[in-house]
Amino acid sequence: MRTGITTGTCAAAAAKAAILVWKNQLPTIVEVVSPQGRVIAVPIAAATVTAEGGNASVRKDAGDDPDITNGVMICAAIQILQHSTEVVFKAGDGVGTVTKPGLAVPVGEPAINPGPRAMITQAVRDVLPAQTGAIVTISIPEGERLAARTLNPILGITGGLSIIGSTGIVEPMSEEAFKNSLTPQISVVKALGYDSIVFVPGKMGQDFAVKRYGLPSDAVVQTSNFVGHMLEKAVHYGMKQVLLLGHLGKMVKVAAGNFHTHNRMADARLETIAAYMAASGASQHTTQEILACNTAEATIPIIAELQMTDVYQVLAARASLRAERYVFADLRVGTTILSLRGELLGLDENAREIGGSLGWNIK
Repeated sequence: MRTGITTGTCAAAAAKAAILVWKNQLPTIVEVVSPQGRVIAVPIAAATVTAEGGNASVRKDAGDDPDITNGVMICAAIQILQHSTEVVFKAGDGVGTVTKPGLAVPVGEPAINPGPRAMITQAVRDVLPAQTGAIVTISIPEGERLAARTLNPILGITGGLSIIGSTGIVEPMSEEAFKNSLTPQISVVKALGYDSIVFVPGKMGQDFAVKRYGLPSDAVVQTSNFVGHMLEKAVHYGMKQVLLLGHLGKMVKVAAGNFHTHNRMADARLETIAAYMAASGASQHTTQEILACNTAEATIPIIAELQMTDVYQVLAARASLRAERYVFADLRVGTTILSLRGELLGLDENAREIGGSLGWNIK
């Protein structure tokens, strides 16, 4: 299936083209670099000079992925700063603003995630003259309308869509095709001689597992939302142990017995955290405070303030138990729970033993 490009890639390319047209060039294709160092060539739909810099736009091509933003215009307006080297981000029409805590971007900032910010910043700096900066305003003309069909309103992102994409490339998300593309990872791990495997939800979890916690990269595979499917395939390929390692929001879903973790299929993150906090002695007020949170990440400061972080170990143990039940005890499962920054929140004894056998650096 045909891959596409993320909104972050489109925004980075549009920003770069806007500076190039300000420099009296007429870009039709520009190259931007993904956070993983991949060079991506992006066609430019339009570019014009302005009094303060330039404007440019890219039409989003999501490939064969059923992406809500496929075909829409992603636009960048650049204002050149002659007496500053700073790159400043602003939300234009159709790009949301963060209004609630617990997301990867602080409250009050444009909803442009860290990966796309890094891509846009590099793209801009590649062509900006020395000792100059820029104000980068990203807009999506259809963004506010499309955002009503996303979780942005619930997440507290108002005014439009988010600029997302941690790899710059959109992989096709046909469910069966995606499952079939994920499964061979397990057979490769088995062929390399492992009977223990590490399951992470995505690229961020993979980076944390390998770079921060020292797990062998050959044994770490991505599950996306298909935790149950991958557990079944781990049994099929003869794996003996699975270490689940991921963000609180994902692992809590597993603790609740949800093995397809896409938000359209299963949620109950806050309800699960609230229930286990209540079972650990939290007050009714605390339970209500957790239920009022915007994201699972937003519950972390509440749990820390109450010094009830042992709840993470309980949740981890429960996720492992539910996963083992899912495969009728054909696997031994351990669970490690992380924050969005990759900080260790909690783990169960199975995780400690499985991770130790794989040589991780958690003591």
